[in-house]
Amino acid sequence: MSTKTQKVAFGQKAAFGFGMLANQMFPAAISIFIVVLVQGLGFPGWMWGVVSLVPRLFDAITDPIMGFISDNTKSRWGRRRQYVFIGSLIMGVSFVVMWQLFKENSVEFNFIYFLLTSLVFYLGLTIFSVPYVAMGYEMSDDFHERTNIMAVAQWIGQWAWVIAPWFWIAMDDKEWFPTSDVAVRELAIWVGGICMILAMIPAIFIKSKSTLNEQYDDITLKNIMGRLHTIFVINFREAFKIKAFRKLCVATFLIFNAFNTVAAFTYFIIVYYLFDGVTGKEGAWIWPTLFGCVGALVTTFLVIPIVTVMSKKLGKKRAFVLSQSISILGYIMLWFLFIPGEPYMFLLALPFFSFGIGSLFTLMMSMTADVIDLDELNTGKRREGVFGAIYWWMVKFGFGIAGGLTGVIFSLIGFESGNPTQSDEAIFGLRLFFTGLPILGTLFAIWVMSDYSITEERAKEIRFELDQRNEIQKEVN
Repeated sequence: MSTKTQKVAFGQKAAFGFGMLANQMFPAAISIFIVVLVQGLGFPGWMWGVVSLVPRLFDAITDPIMGFISDNTKSRWGRRRQYVFIGSLIMGVSFVVMWQLFKENSVEFNFIYFLLTSLVFYLGLTIFSVPYVAMGYEMSDDFHERTNIMAVAQWIGQWAWVIAPWFWIAMDDKEWFPTSDVAVRELAIWVGGICMILAMIPAIFIKSKSTLNEQYDDITLKNIMGRLHTIFVINFREAFKIKAFRKLCVATFLIFNAFNTVAAFTYFIIVYYLFDGVTGKEGAWIWPTLFGCVGALVTTFLVIPIVTVMSKKLGKKRAFVLSQSISILGYIMLWFLFIPGEPYMFLLALPFFSFGIGSLFTLMMSMTADVIDLDELNTGKRREGVFGAIYWWMVKFGFGIAGGLTGVIFSLIGFESGNPTQSDEAIFGLRLFFTGLPILGTLFAIWVMSDYSITEERAKEIRFELDQRNEIQKEVN
């Protein structure tokens, strides 16, 4: 049995990767800037939770609709490129506006302002990200080439997590910025502008064919409103009927969102546990930056290449299980290697810790493309936008829940916003949740994926049947 394969030029992979850099730089920057809401602007834990949760609930509505629109667009530019371009503009401009927060304003005003402008930003993110991700799924039919595409994209995208941690240095340096709110206002201009340009690159350079003559549903407001039941019920039901896709969504939800629930704790553990609340050059200063930067460098130069080879040698499922098991070891090591007065010790755990998130999307996005082939075999429809939207709906919805849980945990452990020191109970709670919650989520995810069924052999069988069907259809036409 043989299948048609589609090898992709490196330039096309790189163009897709620059979009991933923008796609990851925005959340990377937000994960750092958002600390200012608590530390600099006095947001209590419940406000942190609300501004994290509500935009993701908004995403839960807009993502599936955008998936339907993208899959059914008739255009000389194809189904995706124009939306990627428009979404890039909205994202870049609204990100800058979103962070124009002033300490002189009341906490309530800043809370409402940030919440409303973030809704605009996340609308732009939806318009960009749903068709952008679908572009990646349809770039190749080859089982391993799909992993290569996602590996290149993740390799380029990881530089966001190398660069973003250095914002800690800039924000804490009084010679650069007098206060943290001034820092995020000015840094947001650079992040928004540069990422807007990066996000446009896939729209400009990735090839696509005209869909003017395709038999798609009409994209009108009336038709979209009439198809809401299809978008939110039938599409979800058909997607989740595929057992393999359910497993990908649930496993990603467990790992990614357990990680994100406690991600912000890193800064507070380093500042309050390792340095007793002292920042600046006499205290924590560079160490939160090194945690993120070194971890991202390890992912870029070690994890992604190793996982790509593991995937080819062991298969995607076994590569997933092994890489996530290594990350559990990393979390356990961090419990013991966060040592007051000896911050350099935690660096020893980062090569192990980084295997979790570092391998996740390289493998999961490649496996989702395999599932889309199976869906086409079952339904005769090619629905990258729908499956991408549903998959990232799970990610974003879980990310919102993670933000809400972060606020709940802060309140539960007695963390006091803006205090120069924290109680022993609050610090212990931070450490316990930071280590325990991701381990628990990862263990459940490994269990969920234990009987994932789309092997390389099964993927080739599916691709062969699709190629045969397409040849027959061409002869009929």
